[in-house]
Formats: sequence, structure tokens, C-alpha cells
Amino acid sequence: MNRRIFLKQSMLASAGIAMGANTFMSAASCAGANDKIVLALIGCGGRGLGCIINCCKINENVTIKTVCDVNRTKLGKAAVEVEKQLGYKPGQTENMQEVFDDKDVDAVWVATPEHWHVLATIWACQAGKDVYVEKNPSINIWEGRKMVEAAEKYKRIVQVGFQNRSAAYAFSAREYLRSGKLGKIVTVKSYNMLGGGKCQEAPETTVPAWLDWDKWLGPAPMRGFSPSIADENGRGGWNSYWAYSGGGLADDASHVMDLARFVIGDPDHPRSVYCCGGSHIFGSTCDTPEYQSIVYDFGDFTFTCDNGNATNYMTKTPNDIRMDPTRWPNWRNNSTRTEIYGTEGLMYLGRHGGGWQVLGPKNEIVAQEGGVHPDNEHQKNFIECLRSRKQPNSDAEQCHRSAVLVHLGNTAYRVGNKQLMFDPVTEKFTNSDEANVIARGTYRKGYEVPEKV
Repeated sequence: MNRRIFLKQSMLASAGIAMGANTFMSAASCAGANDKIVLALIGCGGRGLGCIINCCKINENVTIKTVCDVNRTKLGKAAVEVEKQLGYKPGQTENMQEVFDDKDVDAVWVATPEHWHVLATIWACQAGKDVYVEKNPSINIWEGRKMVEAAEKYKRIVQVGFQNRSAAYAFSAREYLRSGKLGKIVTVKSYNMLGGGKCQEAPETTVPAWLDWDKWLGPAPMRGFSPSIADENGRGGWNSYWAYSGGGLADDASHVMDLARFVIGDPDHPRSVYCCGGSHIFGSTCDTPEYQSIVYDFGDFTFTCDNGNATNYMTKTPNDIRMDPTRWPNWRNNSTRTEIYGTEGLMYLGRHGGGWQVLGPKNEIVAQEGGVHPDNEHQKNFIECLRSRKQPNSDAEQCHRSAVLVHLGNTAYRVGNKQLMFDPVTEKFTNSDEANVIARGTYRKGYEVPEKV
């Protein structure tokens, strides 16, 4: 793609045109574009708060009525920040059910730890609310399917926080592959090779006054409080526990694999998965592994993901490159890249900016397009879809299928680094009862994900 076409696409994206699979629509052309939209935030960490405030700034007639969190410190700070940034102070609650019962709220922004994502989304759909839910949308395969069923049954807009699906360069990369110029896909390699260190849980303590621990745990099993899990002001270490997350694979790697799935045409589930990994570098004692290598069998091609926290010399795409469509990362030490090998060339693909480049037989660049972080476009797409009732770029079905890649890899690790055969239709394993138990999940009384949504 030449520079002139790229600049035209970038200007269209900046103007708020959502490039979805089924529609190209600007806010101005949507029916009811001037109607007021009222949001509520559930989970007041830095990511959720920053995104919902930005969403109000870049979209017309969008407001935040309520912020909700069981961390009282974050809750109070969120209300103050909304007032500082938007000029009004929202209501505050520790009970998300109050948000769902509020008839004024049109949509909720779910930015809790991952173990709450599906249940909060289902409750919101049942209450007639639309949902923006952060990645990873689920912590097991079964509940992810229930999220999809709820969105369909209640005819709700559910946008998952896989922002790359709203990136202009993701669409052009997909079109390049569709054109056949890369040839037949041989293999896809995704990387999430980050830095880190040893993970070891701090001793349990009494529950601090700033936290409702029972509600924070929600669907997860009851256990004693550890400062290694939840933090008063920061993110906390819940990402290292199977009860609350899928680890690094569910965190940054989910973005990388979802983008790869998107550009290759959103294939169906793989038919098998193999994982080899462990905590052999630092000797961590937390649940999730320090490193894992995963191979997915898609029939006509293989898909791999290397995920870990032991390569401190690898770096994510720098922010200045993420926001500059004329520059590309140094792919060799880029920690969150994808490599798509075709019979005619190799495509390097960046996550959350960085664009893509294709190398030909003589290592020359034969095609390229820069790209910027697509947060703005993703948030605009969500608001446009609330008004138009079109399906969003990151719809529940496709994002569930991307999340399944996370669950497949982690499940293969958890059953002993084995190869698991998977039925794409039933979404069950055919050679491991233990794996199916993990895929189904368990829930604490009062916080069950319903069998029938």
C-alpha cells in the first residue's frame, strides 16, 4: 500500500470511521447520533478509568453517571479524577447491582480483574445494558460461550477490549493477505516475550479496611487475603493466579494472538494444542508459568505462541513509534510481534501500533503500512454501535474464539504439558477429562455463571 492511500485511511480512522467487518459508519451518519449516552464504570483501576474518561472526551454527548469498585480507595480517586477531567462528579457505589438497576445507565465499562468479566457482562446484558469488557474476556472456555449466548439472547452490544480490531493497519494487513501476495500461509508465530522476575506470594494478612474482599473474590473460591493479590493503589498480582486470570498469556499475549487471528481471517478453533512450559528460570511459586511455548494445529497451517517473563532484553514497541505511522519497530527484539510466513514472503505485524512490513526473497521490504495505537478508534466504534445497533469490531463471538486460544494453551500446560485434542463444535476436549474440568470452571455460591443465561 502506498503512502497516499495510507494517509487517507489514517485520516478516516482519526475522524471516527469504524472499519468493521460489516459496516463503515461515522458517528454523524448513525441514527440517533446526538442522543445522550450514559455510561458506568465497574472496576476503577488505571486502565478502565483512563479509557472511559477518554471515551467521553472523544465522543459527543457521552457521560459517566456512576463509578463502582470494591476497593474504596480506587473508588474515591476515580470520582475525583472524573470531576477533574470532565467537570462533574459521578456517583459512587461498591455494589455493581446498583449500576445494573439504574434505568439511566445505557452501558457499562467492565474493567475488573478477569475472573469477574463474564459474570458482570451477563448480569449487565440481563439488565438491558450494553457492555465494553476488557480483555481477556473470560477465564475458561465454558463461561466465554455463556457470555456470547447472553449478548445474543438479550440483543446487547458487547465490545471486547481487543483494540487492534479497530486499527486501520490491521484491516490493510488482512487485505494484503487476502490478495494472495504473501502466498499460502505456512505458519503464524506470535510472541509475548517480556521481562520480569520471581513470583512468590506474600504471607496472608487481615483484610485491609479499604477492600471488600468477599466481593473482590466474587466467583472465585474463598481464601485469605494476601497483598500479593490485590493492591490498594496499583494493579496487584492477581494476574499470576488461575482463579483470577490466565497469566501473561491472557494479558499481553491475548492481544497479539487476537490480532493475528484477525488478519489471517478469523479461522475457526484449532483441532489440537500442545504446550511445554514451567517456572524453571526464577523458580516462581505462583500458579502461572514463567515461560511457555504453545503449538496450535489449524489443519492447513500451524500457529505458535511463545509467552514468558524472562527475556529482559526484549522490548515492546516504544510509545513514540506506536503513535507515529511513519516508523516501524526493530522486529528482531520486539517482544509482542507476530510473524506470518507465507510461501511468497514474511509479514511482521505490530501490536497496538507499529504497523506491518513484508519481506520478500532478498530480504527487501516489498510492502508496508505504519500504524498507531487504536484506542480512540475502538472507543468511537463502541459508541457508534450503541447508537446504530451494528455489531462492533470486537464482537463477543470472535473475541471468545481468540480467548479460547489462551485457555487451550493454559489448559495443556495445567494438565502436565500435554497435547490435547479439541472439538471445535462442542468446544470440549476429546482426550482428557481433566482438561474438560478446567474448561468448565467452578463458581462460589451466589456468584455462579448461569447454565442458562
